[in-house]
Amino acid sequence: MSTSNNLPEVFDVIENKKEAFIGLANRVWETPETCYMETQSAAAHREMLEEQGFRITENVAGIPTALIGEAGEGGPVIAFLGEYDALAGLSQKADVSHFEPLVPNANGHGCGHNLLGSASLLAATALKDWLASTGTPGRVRYYGCPAEEGGAAKAFMVRAGAFEDVDIAICWHPSNFAGVQRETSLANCRIDFTFRGRASHASASPELGRSALDAVELMNVGVNYLREHMQQDCRIHYALLDAGGISPNVVQAYAKVRYVVRAPELPGLFSLIERVKKVAEGAALMTETTMESTILAGVSNLVVNTPLMDVMQDIWQSLGTPEFDEKDKAFAQSIRNTLSAEDIAASWAQERLDVEDDLALPDFILPAHNEVRQMGGSTDVGDVSWVVPTVQAYGPTLAIGTQLHTWQVVAQGKSPLAHKGMIATAKVMAATGLAALESPQLREAAWADLKKRLKGQPYRSPIPEGAEPPVAAMTIK
Repeated sequence: MSTSNNLPEVFDVIENKKEAFIGLANRVWETPETCYMETQSAAAHREMLEEQGFRITENVAGIPTALIGEAGEGGPVIAFLGEYDALAGLSQKADVSHFEPLVPNANGHGCGHNLLGSASLLAATALKDWLASTGTPGRVRYYGCPAEEGGAAKAFMVRAGAFEDVDIAICWHPSNFAGVQRETSLANCRIDFTFRGRASHASASPELGRSALDAVELMNVGVNYLREHMQQDCRIHYALLDAGGISPNVVQAYAKVRYVVRAPELPGLFSLIERVKKVAEGAALMTETTMESTILAGVSNLVVNTPLMDVMQDIWQSLGTPEFDEKDKAFAQSIRNTLSAEDIAASWAQERLDVEDDLALPDFILPAHNEVRQMGGSTDVGDVSWVVPTVQAYGPTLAIGTQLHTWQVVAQGKSPLAHKGMIATAKVMAATGLAALESPQLREAAWADLKKRLKGQPYRSPIPEGAEPPVAAMTIK
Protein backbone atom coordinates (compact mmCIF):
# COMPACT_ATOMS: atom_id res chain seq x y z
CA MET A 1 0.00 0.00 0.00
CA SER A 2 1.33 3.40 -0.89
CA THR A 3 1.41 5.67 2.16
CA SER A 4 -1.01 8.60 2.04
CA ASN A 5 0.56 12.05 2.01
CA ASN A 6 -2.02 12.97 4.65
CA LEU A 7 -0.85 10.45 7.26
CA PRO A 8 1.59 12.81 9.02
CA GLU A 9 -1.23 15.29 9.68
CA VAL A 10 -3.50 12.52 11.02
CA PHE A 11 -0.72 11.12 13.22
CA ASP A 12 0.08 14.62 14.51
CA VAL A 13 -3.49 14.92 15.81
CA ILE A 14 -3.07 11.63 17.67
CA GLU A 15 0.23 12.70 19.20
CA ASN A 16 -1.13 16.11 20.20
CA LYS A 17 -4.27 14.68 21.80
CA LYS A 18 -3.04 11.37 23.16
CA GLU A 19 -2.72 12.49 26.80
CA ALA A 20 -6.40 13.45 26.93
CA PHE A 21 -7.42 10.05 25.59
CA ILE A 22 -5.06 8.22 27.93
CA GLY A 23 -6.86 10.14 30.66
CA LEU A 24 -10.19 8.91 29.28
CA ALA A 25 -8.95 5.31 29.31
CA ASN A 26 -7.80 5.69 32.92
CA ARG A 27 -11.09 7.23 34.04
CA VAL A 28 -13.04 4.35 32.53
CA TRP A 29 -10.62 1.89 34.19
CA GLU A 30 -11.41 3.53 37.53
CA THR A 31 -15.19 3.11 37.13
CA PRO A 32 -15.59 -0.47 35.88
CA GLU A 33 -19.21 -1.20 34.99
CA THR A 34 -20.69 -4.35 33.51
CA CYS A 35 -23.20 -5.24 30.80
CA TYR A 36 -25.62 -2.36 30.10
CA MET A 37 -24.79 -0.64 33.41
CA GLU A 38 -21.95 1.54 32.00
CA THR A 39 -23.49 4.89 32.93
CA GLN A 40 -20.28 6.59 34.10
CA SER A 41 -18.20 5.14 31.27
CA ALA A 42 -20.70 6.17 28.61
CA ALA A 43 -20.91 9.64 30.18
CA ALA A 44 -17.11 9.97 30.01
CA HIS A 45 -17.16 9.08 26.31
CA ARG A 46 -20.04 11.46 25.68
CA GLU A 47 -18.10 14.25 27.38
CA MET A 48 -15.08 13.58 25.17
CA LEU A 49 -17.24 13.51 22.03
CA GLU A 50 -18.67 16.87 22.99
CA GLU A 51 -15.23 18.34 23.69
CA GLN A 52 -14.00 17.17 20.29
CA GLY A 53 -16.96 18.65 18.42
CA PHE A 54 -18.93 15.57 17.39
CA ARG A 55 -22.69 15.61 16.83
CA ILE A 56 -24.07 13.21 19.41
CA THR A 57 -26.95 10.72 19.33
CA GLU A 58 -27.83 8.99 22.59
CA ASN A 59 -30.03 6.04 23.58
CA VAL A 60 -29.18 4.22 20.34
CA ALA A 61 -31.44 1.17 19.79
CA GLY A 62 -33.17 2.01 23.05
CA ILE A 63 -29.99 1.35 25.04
CA PRO A 64 -29.28 4.07 27.63
CA THR A 65 -25.50 3.54 27.50
CA ALA A 66 -25.16 3.36 23.68
CA LEU A 67 -24.25 6.50 21.74
CA ILE A 68 -22.97 7.71 18.38
CA GLY A 69 -20.76 10.70 17.62
CA GLU A 70 -20.64 11.95 14.02
CA ALA A 71 -18.63 14.60 12.23
CA GLY A 72 -18.24 15.71 8.61
CA GLU A 73 -20.62 16.08 5.70
CA GLY A 74 -21.42 13.99 2.62
CA GLY A 75 -19.05 11.39 1.21
CA PRO A 76 -18.43 7.88 2.57
CA VAL A 77 -19.14 6.97 6.19
CA ILE A 78 -16.27 5.45 8.19
CA ALA A 79 -17.26 3.92 11.53
CA PHE A 80 -15.00 3.30 14.51
CA LEU A 81 -16.40 0.87 17.07
CA GLY A 82 -15.66 1.45 20.74
CA GLU A 83 -16.46 -0.52 23.89
CA TYR A 84 -16.23 0.33 27.58
CA ASP A 85 -17.82 -2.48 29.59
CA ALA A 86 -15.97 -4.35 32.33
CA LEU A 87 -16.27 -7.81 33.89
CA ALA A 88 -17.65 -8.88 37.24
CA GLY A 89 -15.35 -10.16 39.97
CA LEU A 90 -12.06 -8.92 38.49
CA SER A 91 -11.25 -5.94 40.70
CA GLN A 92 -7.49 -5.48 40.85
CA LYS A 93 -4.96 -2.83 41.80
CA ALA A 94 -3.11 -1.29 38.84
CA ASP A 95 0.61 -1.51 38.10
CA VAL A 96 1.37 -4.39 40.47
CA SER A 97 2.32 -7.95 39.62
CA HIS A 98 0.46 -9.74 42.38
CA PHE A 99 -3.21 -10.40 43.00
CA GLU A 100 -4.61 -7.52 45.06
CA PRO A 101 -8.26 -6.58 44.53
CA LEU A 102 -9.13 -2.92 45.00
CA VAL A 103 -12.55 -4.02 46.25
CA PRO A 104 -13.11 -7.76 46.82
CA ASN A 105 -15.49 -9.30 44.28
CA ALA A 106 -16.02 -5.95 42.51
CA ASN A 107 -15.76 -5.30 38.76
CA GLY A 108 -12.59 -4.85 36.76
CA HIS A 109 -11.51 -4.19 33.17
CA GLY A 110 -10.31 -7.73 32.52
CA CYS A 111 -10.65 -7.45 28.75
CA GLY A 112 -9.10 -4.02 28.30
CA HIS A 113 -12.22 -2.26 27.08
CA ASN A 114 -11.19 0.91 28.89
CA LEU A 115 -8.41 1.12 26.29
CA LEU A 116 -10.56 -0.14 23.42
CA GLY A 117 -13.11 2.68 23.47
CA SER A 118 -10.51 5.38 24.03
CA ALA A 119 -8.29 4.34 21.11
CA SER A 120 -11.26 4.02 18.73
CA LEU A 121 -12.49 7.48 19.71
CA LEU A 122 -8.98 8.91 19.29
CA ALA A 123 -8.74 7.41 15.79
CA ALA A 124 -12.16 8.84 14.92
CA THR A 125 -11.10 12.25 16.26
CA ALA A 126 -7.91 12.27 14.18
CA LEU A 127 -9.84 11.49 11.01
CA LYS A 128 -12.54 14.06 11.91
CA ASP A 129 -9.93 16.79 12.34
CA TRP A 130 -8.32 15.90 9.00
CA LEU A 131 -11.70 16.10 7.24
CA ALA A 132 -12.30 19.51 8.78
CA SER A 133 -8.86 20.89 7.93
CA THR A 134 -8.92 19.71 4.32
CA GLY A 135 -12.61 20.20 3.54
CA THR A 136 -12.79 16.65 2.23
CA PRO A 137 -16.31 15.19 1.88
CA GLY A 138 -16.88 12.31 4.24
CA ARG A 139 -18.27 11.43 7.63
CA VAL A 140 -16.63 9.82 10.62
CA ARG A 141 -18.68 8.08 13.28
CA TYR A 142 -17.73 6.79 16.69
CA TYR A 143 -20.05 4.09 17.99
CA GLY A 144 -20.01 3.84 21.77
CA CYS A 145 -21.06 0.23 22.27
CA PRO A 146 -21.85 -1.18 25.73
CA ALA A 147 -22.36 -4.77 26.82
CA GLU A 148 -20.01 -6.61 24.48
CA GLU A 149 -19.42 -9.10 27.29
CA GLY A 150 -22.55 -11.18 26.88
CA GLY A 151 -25.06 -8.42 26.18
CA ALA A 152 -24.85 -8.21 22.36
CA ALA A 153 -25.47 -4.46 22.21
CA LYS A 154 -24.07 -4.17 18.68
CA ALA A 155 -26.53 -6.84 17.51
CA PHE A 156 -29.41 -4.73 18.86
CA MET A 157 -27.86 -1.66 17.22
CA VAL A 158 -27.57 -3.47 13.87
CA ARG A 159 -31.16 -4.67 14.14
CA ALA A 160 -32.24 -1.06 14.81
CA GLY A 161 -30.55 0.09 11.57
CA ALA A 162 -27.71 2.05 13.18
CA PHE A 163 -25.21 0.82 10.54
CA GLU A 164 -27.38 0.98 7.42
CA ASP A 165 -25.42 3.77 5.69
CA VAL A 166 -21.92 2.87 6.90
CA ASP A 167 -19.29 2.13 4.22
CA ILE A 168 -16.49 0.66 6.36
CA ALA A 169 -16.28 -0.33 10.06
CA ILE A 170 -13.01 -0.44 12.02
CA CYS A 171 -12.36 -1.89 15.46
CA TRP A 172 -9.57 -3.42 17.57
CA HIS A 173 -8.91 -5.44 20.69
CA PRO A 174 -6.16 -5.38 23.33
CA SER A 175 -3.80 -8.29 22.83
CA ASN A 176 -0.39 -9.83 23.46
CA PHE A 177 0.65 -8.96 19.91
CA ALA A 178 0.42 -6.28 17.21
CA GLY A 179 -1.30 -7.13 13.97
CA VAL A 180 -4.58 -7.79 12.20
CA GLN A 181 -7.30 -10.05 13.49
CA ARG A 182 -7.78 -12.61 10.74
CA GLU A 183 -9.77 -15.13 12.77
CA THR A 184 -13.50 -15.67 12.68
CA SER A 185 -15.58 -15.93 15.85
CA LEU A 186 -18.43 -18.16 16.97
CA ALA A 187 -22.04 -17.11 16.65
CA ASN A 188 -23.81 -17.46 19.96
CA CYS A 189 -27.11 -17.06 21.74
CA ARG A 190 -27.83 -16.55 25.45
CA ILE A 191 -31.09 -18.18 26.56
CA ASP A 192 -32.85 -18.43 29.91
CA PHE A 193 -34.88 -21.59 30.56
CA THR A 194 -37.45 -21.25 33.35
CA PHE A 195 -39.19 -24.33 34.75
CA ARG A 196 -42.28 -24.24 36.95
CA GLY A 197 -43.70 -27.17 38.86
CA ARG A 198 -45.59 -27.80 42.10
CA ALA A 199 -44.26 -27.54 45.63
CA SER A 200 -44.94 -30.23 48.21
CA HIS A 201 -43.46 -31.79 51.33
CA ALA A 202 -40.55 -33.81 50.01
CA SER A 203 -41.02 -36.56 52.62
CA ALA A 204 -44.68 -36.57 53.64
CA SER A 205 -46.19 -36.12 50.15
CA PRO A 206 -43.47 -36.33 47.49
CA GLU A 207 -45.92 -37.79 44.98
CA LEU A 208 -47.77 -34.47 44.90
CA GLY A 209 -44.70 -32.47 43.93
CA ARG A 210 -43.41 -31.68 40.46
CA SER A 211 -39.80 -30.59 40.72
CA ALA A 212 -38.58 -27.72 38.57
CA LEU A 213 -35.07 -28.40 39.88
CA ASP A 214 -35.29 -31.98 38.60
CA ALA A 215 -36.24 -30.55 35.21
CA VAL A 216 -33.13 -28.36 35.14
CA GLU A 217 -30.94 -31.29 36.11
CA LEU A 218 -32.50 -33.53 33.47
CA MET A 219 -32.03 -30.78 30.88
CA ASN A 220 -28.35 -30.56 31.79
CA VAL A 221 -27.99 -34.34 31.40
CA GLY A 222 -29.73 -34.25 28.04
CA VAL A 223 -27.50 -31.46 26.77
CA ASN A 224 -24.46 -33.43 27.92
CA TYR A 225 -25.56 -36.24 25.60
CA LEU A 226 -26.27 -33.73 22.83
CA ARG A 227 -22.65 -32.58 22.94
CA GLU A 228 -21.61 -35.91 21.40
CA HIS A 229 -23.83 -35.27 18.40
CA MET A 230 -23.10 -31.73 17.35
CA GLN A 231 -20.51 -30.09 15.13
CA GLN A 232 -17.03 -30.23 16.63
CA ASP A 233 -16.57 -26.44 16.85
CA CYS A 234 -19.89 -25.85 18.60
CA ARG A 235 -19.99 -25.07 22.30
CA ILE A 236 -22.71 -25.16 24.96
CA HIS A 237 -22.30 -23.76 28.49
CA TYR A 238 -24.71 -23.14 31.34
CA ALA A 239 -25.07 -21.43 34.70
CA LEU A 240 -27.75 -22.15 37.30
CA LEU A 241 -29.46 -18.84 38.14
CA ASP A 242 -32.08 -20.09 40.58
CA ALA A 243 -32.21 -23.57 42.11
CA GLY A 244 -35.55 -22.90 43.73
CA GLY A 245 -34.53 -22.49 47.34
CA ILE A 246 -32.33 -23.83 50.12
CA SER A 247 -34.75 -26.32 51.72
CA PRO A 248 -34.13 -29.91 50.63
CA ASN A 249 -37.38 -31.01 52.30
CA VAL A 250 -39.39 -28.95 49.81
CA VAL A 251 -40.00 -30.07 46.23
CA GLN A 252 -38.77 -27.04 44.32
CA ALA A 253 -41.52 -25.46 42.25
CA TYR A 254 -39.31 -23.00 40.39
CA ALA A 255 -35.84 -23.18 38.82
CA LYS A 256 -34.00 -21.20 36.17
CA VAL A 257 -30.91 -21.96 34.12
CA ARG A 258 -29.04 -19.80 31.60
CA TYR A 259 -27.48 -21.40 28.52
CA VAL A 260 -25.00 -20.05 25.99
CA VAL A 261 -25.10 -21.89 22.66
CA ARG A 262 -22.29 -21.30 20.14
CA ALA A 263 -21.71 -22.40 16.56
CA PRO A 264 -19.26 -21.44 13.79
CA GLU A 265 -21.95 -19.84 11.61
CA LEU A 266 -25.46 -18.46 12.01
CA PRO A 267 -27.39 -21.27 10.22
CA GLY A 268 -25.76 -23.87 12.45
CA LEU A 269 -26.50 -21.77 15.52
CA PHE A 270 -30.21 -21.59 14.75
CA SER A 271 -30.32 -25.35 14.25
CA LEU A 272 -28.47 -26.10 17.49
CA ILE A 273 -30.70 -23.73 19.48
CA GLU A 274 -33.76 -25.70 18.36
CA ARG A 275 -32.14 -28.95 19.49
CA VAL A 276 -31.35 -27.50 22.91
CA LYS A 277 -34.94 -26.28 23.21
CA LYS A 278 -36.19 -29.79 22.45
CA VAL A 279 -34.04 -31.15 25.26
CA ALA A 280 -35.61 -28.58 27.60
CA GLU A 281 -39.10 -29.54 26.41
CA GLY A 282 -38.25 -33.19 27.05
CA ALA A 283 -37.08 -32.39 30.58
CA ALA A 284 -40.37 -30.60 31.23
CA LEU A 285 -42.34 -33.52 29.83
CA MET A 286 -40.50 -36.02 32.04
CA THR A 287 -41.08 -34.00 35.19
CA GLU A 288 -44.60 -32.76 34.37
CA THR A 289 -43.44 -29.18 34.72
CA THR A 290 -43.82 -26.25 32.36
CA MET A 291 -40.90 -24.64 30.53
CA GLU A 292 -40.46 -21.15 29.15
CA SER A 293 -37.41 -20.05 27.13
CA THR A 294 -36.34 -16.44 26.66
CA ILE A 295 -33.55 -15.31 24.34
CA LEU A 296 -31.65 -12.52 26.08
CA ALA A 297 -28.94 -11.85 23.54
CA GLY A 298 -27.33 -13.29 20.46
CA VAL A 299 -24.40 -12.50 18.19
CA SER A 300 -23.36 -13.56 14.71
CA ASN A 301 -20.09 -15.09 13.62
CA LEU A 302 -17.41 -12.64 12.50
CA VAL A 303 -16.98 -12.22 8.73
CA VAL A 304 -13.41 -11.18 7.89
CA ASN A 305 -12.55 -8.95 4.95
CA THR A 306 -9.39 -9.57 2.93
CA PRO A 307 -8.96 -6.16 1.21
CA LEU A 308 -9.28 -4.31 4.52
CA MET A 309 -7.08 -6.79 6.38
CA ASP A 310 -4.35 -6.45 3.76
CA VAL A 311 -4.41 -2.64 3.96
CA MET A 312 -4.27 -2.71 7.76
CA GLN A 313 -1.42 -5.27 7.59
CA ASP A 314 0.63 -2.93 5.39
CA ILE A 315 -0.01 -0.04 7.77
CA TRP A 316 1.12 -2.07 10.79
CA GLN A 317 4.26 -3.14 8.92
CA SER A 318 5.02 0.45 8.02
CA LEU A 319 4.40 1.76 11.53
CA GLY A 320 6.00 -1.07 13.51
CA THR A 321 5.50 -1.95 17.15
CA PRO A 322 5.61 0.69 19.92
CA GLU A 323 8.98 1.62 21.40
CA PHE A 324 8.72 -0.18 24.73
CA ASP A 325 11.41 0.92 27.18
CA GLU A 326 13.21 -1.07 29.86
CA LYS A 327 10.59 -0.19 32.50
CA ASP A 328 7.85 -1.52 30.22
CA LYS A 329 9.76 -4.73 29.64
CA ALA A 330 10.52 -5.15 33.35
CA PHE A 331 6.86 -4.73 34.31
CA ALA A 332 5.80 -7.11 31.55
CA GLN A 333 8.28 -9.67 32.80
CA SER A 334 6.98 -9.33 36.37
CA ILE A 335 3.49 -10.07 35.04
CA ARG A 336 4.83 -13.07 33.13
CA ASN A 337 6.28 -14.39 36.37
CA THR A 338 2.70 -14.81 37.62
CA LEU A 339 1.72 -16.87 34.57
CA SER A 340 2.12 -20.58 33.94
CA ALA A 341 4.18 -22.02 31.12
CA GLU A 342 0.87 -23.16 29.63
CA ASP A 343 -0.45 -19.57 29.62
CA ILE A 344 2.57 -18.33 27.72
CA ALA A 345 2.59 -21.24 25.29
CA ALA A 346 -1.12 -20.75 24.60
CA SER A 347 -0.59 -17.16 23.43
CA TRP A 348 2.03 -18.23 20.91
CA ALA A 349 0.03 -21.30 19.84
CA GLN A 350 -3.05 -19.19 19.10
CA GLU A 351 -1.03 -17.39 16.43
CA ARG A 352 0.67 -20.62 15.22
CA LEU A 353 4.09 -19.26 16.25
CA ASP A 354 7.02 -20.86 18.00
CA VAL A 355 7.46 -19.84 21.63
CA GLU A 356 10.12 -17.21 22.32
CA ASP A 357 10.64 -17.58 26.06
CA ASP A 358 12.69 -14.42 26.51
CA LEU A 359 10.27 -12.05 24.75
CA ALA A 360 7.98 -10.25 27.22
CA LEU A 361 6.57 -7.70 24.75
CA PRO A 362 6.22 -8.03 20.97
CA ASP A 363 8.88 -6.56 18.68
CA PHE A 364 7.27 -7.80 15.44
CA ILE A 365 3.96 -7.62 13.57
CA LEU A 366 1.91 -10.80 13.33
CA PRO A 367 2.43 -12.32 9.87
CA ALA A 368 -0.46 -12.31 7.44
CA HIS A 369 -2.24 -15.55 6.58
CA ASN A 370 -5.25 -16.44 4.46
CA GLU A 371 -6.22 -19.56 6.39
CA VAL A 372 -9.65 -19.30 8.03
CA ARG A 373 -9.14 -19.87 11.76
CA GLN A 374 -11.52 -19.84 14.68
CA MET A 375 -10.60 -17.71 17.69
CA GLY A 376 -12.96 -19.75 19.89
CA GLY A 377 -14.80 -16.85 21.49
CA SER A 378 -17.68 -14.68 20.35
CA THR A 379 -18.16 -10.96 19.77
CA ASP A 380 -21.04 -8.73 18.75
CA VAL A 381 -18.69 -7.13 16.22
CA GLY A 382 -19.77 -10.17 14.21
CA ASP A 383 -23.21 -8.67 13.57
CA VAL A 384 -21.67 -5.48 12.24
CA SER A 385 -19.43 -7.54 9.94
CA TRP A 386 -22.47 -9.14 8.29
CA VAL A 387 -23.87 -5.78 7.17
CA VAL A 388 -20.71 -3.65 6.72
CA PRO A 389 -17.17 -4.61 5.61
CA THR A 390 -15.32 -4.74 8.93
CA VAL A 391 -11.69 -5.01 9.98
CA GLN A 392 -10.11 -5.33 13.43
CA ALA A 393 -6.62 -4.76 14.75
CA TYR A 394 -4.82 -6.49 17.56
CA GLY A 395 -3.16 -3.89 19.78
CA PRO A 396 -0.05 -4.78 21.87
CA THR A 397 -1.17 -3.75 25.37
CA LEU A 398 -0.35 -6.91 27.35
CA ALA A 399 2.67 -8.94 28.33
CA ILE A 400 2.93 -12.01 26.10
CA GLY A 401 1.14 -14.87 27.81
CA THR A 402 -1.51 -12.74 29.51
CA GLN A 403 -4.90 -14.37 29.13
CA LEU A 404 -7.99 -12.20 28.76
CA HIS A 405 -10.57 -12.08 31.57
CA THR A 406 -7.92 -12.29 34.28
CA TRP A 407 -6.62 -9.98 37.02
CA GLN A 408 -3.36 -9.64 35.11
CA VAL A 409 -5.20 -7.74 32.34
CA VAL A 410 -6.66 -5.35 34.91
CA ALA A 411 -3.24 -4.83 36.50
CA GLN A 412 -1.80 -3.71 33.15
CA GLY A 413 -4.80 -1.56 32.16
CA LYS A 414 -3.31 1.80 33.25
CA SER A 415 0.34 1.02 32.59
CA PRO A 416 2.59 2.98 30.21
CA LEU A 417 3.04 -0.14 28.07
CA ALA A 418 -0.74 -0.43 27.63
CA HIS A 419 -0.99 3.25 26.74
CA LYS A 420 1.77 2.91 24.14
CA GLY A 421 -0.03 -0.03 22.55
CA MET A 422 -3.30 1.87 22.59
CA ILE A 423 -1.82 4.94 20.85
CA ALA A 424 -0.06 2.84 18.20
CA THR A 425 -3.31 1.02 17.45
CA ALA A 426 -5.21 4.31 17.21
CA LYS A 427 -2.76 5.36 14.50
CA VAL A 428 -3.27 2.10 12.61
CA MET A 429 -7.05 2.44 12.75
CA ALA A 430 -6.98 6.08 11.72
CA ALA A 431 -4.67 5.27 8.80
CA THR A 432 -6.98 2.44 7.72
CA GLY A 433 -9.94 4.80 7.86
CA LEU A 434 -8.04 7.38 5.82
CA ALA A 435 -7.20 4.75 3.19
CA ALA A 436 -10.89 3.85 2.92
CA LEU A 437 -11.89 7.52 2.64
CA GLU A 438 -9.35 8.23 -0.10
CA SER A 439 -9.90 5.08 -2.15
CA PRO A 440 -13.28 4.24 -3.75
CA GLN A 441 -11.54 1.16 -5.18
CA LEU A 442 -10.77 -0.11 -1.66
CA ARG A 443 -14.35 0.41 -0.54
CA GLU A 444 -15.65 -1.38 -3.63
CA ALA A 445 -13.24 -4.29 -3.12
CA ALA A 446 -14.24 -4.57 0.53
CA TRP A 447 -17.94 -4.76 -0.33
CA ALA A 448 -17.28 -7.31 -3.09
CA ASP A 449 -15.35 -9.46 -0.61
CA LEU A 450 -18.17 -9.31 1.93
CA LYS A 451 -20.79 -10.32 -0.63
CA LYS A 452 -18.61 -13.20 -1.79
CA ARG A 453 -18.15 -14.50 1.75
CA LEU A 454 -21.86 -14.31 2.56
CA LYS A 455 -22.67 -16.36 -0.56
CA GLY A 456 -26.08 -14.81 -0.88
CA GLN A 457 -27.08 -15.48 2.72
CA PRO A 458 -29.12 -12.56 4.03
CA TYR A 459 -28.37 -11.31 7.51
CA ARG A 460 -30.76 -12.79 10.04
CA SER A 461 -30.44 -11.39 13.53
CA PRO A 462 -29.96 -14.04 16.21
CA ILE A 463 -32.16 -11.86 18.42
CA PRO A 464 -35.86 -12.50 17.77
CA GLU A 465 -38.23 -9.72 16.80
CA GLY A 466 -39.76 -8.06 19.81
CA ALA A 467 -36.88 -8.88 22.14
CA GLU A 468 -35.59 -5.77 23.86
CA PRO A 469 -32.05 -5.06 25.12
CA PRO A 470 -31.97 -6.95 28.44
CA VAL A 471 -30.87 -3.99 30.52
CA ALA A 472 -32.46 -5.32 33.72
CA ALA A 473 -31.93 -9.03 33.14
CA MET A 474 -28.23 -8.71 32.38
CA THR A 475 -27.46 -7.25 35.77
CA ILE A 476 -27.34 -10.92 36.72
CA LYS A 477 -24.22 -12.12 34.94
